[in-house]
Amino acid sequence: MRMRTTLPPIAVIGAGFSGTMAALHLSRLMPERPVLLCEKSGAFARGLAYATGCSDHLLNVRAANMSAFPDRPEHFSRWLEGCPLDGAAWTRSTPAGLFAARGLYGRYLTDLLLSALAEPGPAPRLMLENDEVVDLAPTGSGFELTLAAGRRRQVAGAILACGNLRAPRGPRSRYAVDPWGDAPLDHMRPDLPLLIVGTGLTMVDAVAALRQRGFPGPILAVSRRGLLPQVHAATATWPAPSVPDAARRSLPALLRVVRDEARRAAACGADWRSVIDSLRGVSIGLWRGLPPAEQRRFLRHVRAFWDVHRHRMAPPAAEIIERERASGGLTLMRARVIAIEDQAGHARVSLRERGVEAERVVDVQRIIDASGVGRVADTDDLLLRRLMGRGLIRPDALGLGLAVADDLAVLDQRGEAGRPLWTLGPLLRGTLWECTAVPDIRGQAAELARTVAARLQDVATGAARETA
Repeated sequence: MRMRTTLPPIAVIGAGFSGTMAALHLSRLMPERPVLLCEKSGAFARGLAYATGCSDHLLNVRAANMSAFPDRPEHFSRWLEGCPLDGAAWTRSTPAGLFAARGLYGRYLTDLLLSALAEPGPAPRLMLENDEVVDLAPTGSGFELTLAAGRRRQVAGAILACGNLRAPRGPRSRYAVDPWGDAPLDHMRPDLPLLIVGTGLTMVDAVAALRQRGFPGPILAVSRRGLLPQVHAATATWPAPSVPDAARRSLPALLRVVRDEARRAAACGADWRSVIDSLRGVSIGLWRGLPPAEQRRFLRHVRAFWDVHRHRMAPPAAEIIERERASGGLTLMRARVIAIEDQAGHARVSLRERGVEAERVVDVQRIIDASGVGRVADTDDLLLRRLMGRGLIRPDALGLGLAVADDLAVLDQRGEAGRPLWTLGPLLRGTLWECTAVPDIRGQAAELARTVAARLQDVATGAARETA
């Protein structure tokens, strides 16, 4: 029989990759203190990214670089070798490398979580709470955590691992459907388009899912620049370029360094992808070194181009898109949505094409919003709004994520990090920029767990001394 500890747990809010890995590391670093992993959806260790059951939804990172542990780079590859599922259905071998389905990666993370739950010990080290956290109220040295069902828990601290926030909704329509949902496609007309707002990786996944589910009609995808993600190809290791101090403070100068390096690589027979990949280890430092005005310039003028080169499609996903475009099943348009007017059986959408004065009106039978993620400054997330209302958190200078200290402790409205509250993953976009892919998050999760464990140990030691 397991004995219950008297120490309050540390809460991890969100059980996607970021939260799951933080919880796993914490449960091993703090065997005397439980970890409470909270998830509002029906599936732990998956989040939106890995909950899909579509075998054509592939990871956009090679399987060889998808280990959950920074110190065990072959962990996922070895797990794949022993996986009982049909490899031909859930993995794709290409000249650019092996790519696994995202749903399969979700199973990998679930196995890690189940293994941790089954570990023997005098007390449960990891506890799961399948409910939405709607409030964190300061109490003494920790928080009172409130769940949507009304239950309350005392916790010693919390890690906000909420994942990607939903972007603000555009014009409303009753024909809008969730890109990750299973909305019925019955009675869909084969002659009327389905509109996807956005042309990035979410659009790529949506097209694959629609065709796998038998949607026969034309698909129209629109975005302001009409850019598609680039495609993975075989690459060679390339050293990160040397960046002069002046270029670290100027976006145009930094871009010249990257372009010059790509030309140098091409002259040596290497691909531009090798240069982009070489920046992974230095990109956070480069981002943090740019003045705020240069960071804002990047977001306005460069971000879309960086994203399509940095976050690339697996070759099989690119083949689906190319086949659809060649057959006329998928049309890309540089445009933005001006208005939506619901009609009987369809929506009438007004589009403003780039460089064209007159609006274009199209009738569509469904609308999928794949326009990207939201900003903390604009979020309607209940927990984050309440924490901001209490002054416990604040947006970063760009409004993308949360303002944090160097140890990822969240800063309050006064710019202080006095409370035991940290964040991880996409909520660090404004601070780190590279914080959404597994190769970036896994190291950050391990380091944050060490920071949190040390902080709580110091607090417990201080309390014990006061008691003595």
